Amino acid sequence: MNIFDGLDQHIQQSRPRFEEWLGRLVEVPTVSMDPARRGDMRRGAGVAVEYLRELKAEAAIVETGGHPMVVGGWVRNPAWPTVTVYNHLDVQPAMEPEWTREPFTFAVDGDHYYGRGTTDDKGPALTALLAAYFAVEHGVPLNIQFLWELEEEIGSPHFAAGLANLTRPPKARQDAPLPVFRKPDSVVVSDTIWLAGGRPAAPYGLRGNLAARLTLETAKREAHSGLTGGVARNPLTELAAVVSACVDAKSGRVTIPGFYRAVKPLGKADRAQFLKSGFQVASFAAAHQLTKLRVRDRAEAMRRLWAEPTFEVHGFVGGYQGPGVKTSIPPRAEAKVSMRLVPDQDPAALFSLFRKYVRKLNPDVRVEADGMLRPYAADLGGPYAETLRRALRFGFGKEPAFIREGGSIGAVVTMAEQWKAPVMFLGLSLPEHGYHAPNERFDWGQASGGMKAFVKYFEEVSRIPVKRRVR
Repeated sequence: MNIFDGLDQHIQQSRPRFEEWLGRLVEVPTVSMDPARRGDMRRGAGVAVEYLRELKAEAAIVETGGHPMVVGGWVRNPAWPTVTVYNHLDVQPAMEPEWTREPFTFAVDGDHYYGRGTTDDKGPALTALLAAYFAVEHGVPLNIQFLWELEEEIGSPHFAAGLANLTRPPKARQDAPLPVFRKPDSVVVSDTIWLAGGRPAAPYGLRGNLAARLTLETAKREAHSGLTGGVARNPLTELAAVVSACVDAKSGRVTIPGFYRAVKPLGKADRAQFLKSGFQVASFAAAHQLTKLRVRDRAEAMRRLWAEPTFEVHGFVGGYQGPGVKTSIPPRAEAKVSMRLVPDQDPAALFSLFRKYVRKLNPDVRVEADGMLRPYAADLGGPYAETLRRALRFGFGKEPAFIREGGSIGAVVTMAEQWKAPVMFLGLSLPEHGYHAPNERFDWGQASGGMKAFVKYFEEVSRIPVKRRVR
């Protein structure tokens, strides 16, 4: 019997469960960067464990030293290949005034699902889970494990510690008994974005990230500008000058000496993949509601988005924020910046370079790192990339574009290094779904097609020969 017989009917029958589960999970505000949400983080982990167990999977919460992670799945035969599916269940804050619905109240509007976390990353996580259940129930000879993180949005600071606890011998663990967890033969991540609706995209590279805070204090309290202006130092003005010396505002090119030293030119194979991707500047701008762009050339835009490092300013803190103008000079200020990095750039080395440069510009500015992630590049030449291509074509009826992605996922590098296993990306989100933006949403078309794609992926991965390793 073909395991795909009845798959479409099964997916339609799964829709009420998918919507109910997504709604319940979205209404737990798992905002990892908010200390006040610590209880919600653990509550969200508990809901995830319930879902896994309801599908007859083993499941447990794993302590990390920070927010917990959730593991579970079906490990049924040590002779079978093992795949780990990674998603994250923490979300960004939702304080923007542009929200037209309550961000943590789940709403269904036809085929669209609204609420913070629907697309990043709770909807894709449940899509993969329900597909895995179908594969298991229909006898696919594959061990399928789920690893759901709750710190991805803050740079995965305790992810490595969680993996160490997960693989520690039972007698050495302090927490509850955990499911059997095998070092996987491959990993698939569902936390990436397509180029556009109807155009599947499979990233094979992620940029790294270096975030930092620049602070400057020049007084003990605010001072009247009429009484002190011209003599008192203004920390906002000085930080603005420092930031301006780090990046060219018009071109976006980073001006820190030595910043591009490790950046390799874009190769012919990468350039060909980019050009085949179907990326269009106009649709990109419309999806992200961008009204002004630095470049309009298609090839140049793709190169900048996927293969070039960046320097971005995310906020200035300091001074009067109320209506009108209060003519005082603030005593202190802070600038929040980040740098997206490409393969071969080392975030620790670049932070040292950045701090040294800032010290030269203004020795009174304090520079503190606020997270470092290394870049990642997958191998497009192996069987997993071909399997991914066939799976997305099966699920959505079109060949996927293999691209790089400008974002970062800290856990990916950790998994690749610790497990020595290939990491592939089967993302389901669309640009218009609003990653990190107000009015975030997901939709049933991406969920139903995603279930088909994941079932196909699991079925084909089960047939990829793997070298048996000592576990």
